[in-house]
Amino acid sequence: MQNRLDLSVGEWNRVSPKYVVVVIVSTVISGLIASAVSVFLWLVAGWNAGWILLAAVVVISIIALIIAPRRARSIGYRTREDDLLFRRGIMFQRFVSVPYGRMQLIDINRGPVGRLLGLADLKFVTAAASTGVVIPGLPEPVAAELRDRLVELAESRRAGL
Repeated sequence: MQNRLDLSVGEWNRVSPKYVVVVIVSTVISGLIASAVSVFLWLVAGWNAGWILLAAVVVISIIALIIAPRRARSIGYRTREDDLLFRRGIMFQRFVSVPYGRMQLIDINRGPVGRLLGLADLKFVTAAASTGVVIPGLPEPVAAELRDRLVELAESRRAGL
């Protein structure tokens, strides 16, 4: 098995440490919305088990806030000779290899919290719908530079087909 992918070779590029703030804000907003729904079901709709749902939402939100920094640190990418390798996940790790010649669209997205922090998400679209890869939390200049570099590599690889 000499053709195995060696994930330990090379240096992984990480997302910005500021991305933790984006994850925390997203978790808090989701927790508040789910809590409001739970309180509505409990007090207004008269569902007696609504307080159990509220407690579960609070516990899950607290756990998500605790692991947010680790989740952000688990995201990384690496440019290689023929492809971009992306990874994410703590317990369930996901590794995606996107060949440069298969990239059809490279898009930069900025949400409101990311814009305040100067962060952007880089999204890759390929012919296969299941390989949609998003690298979140990149500083805006890094995202623009990486996008331009990947577009150049994608065009040169497609021209060689």
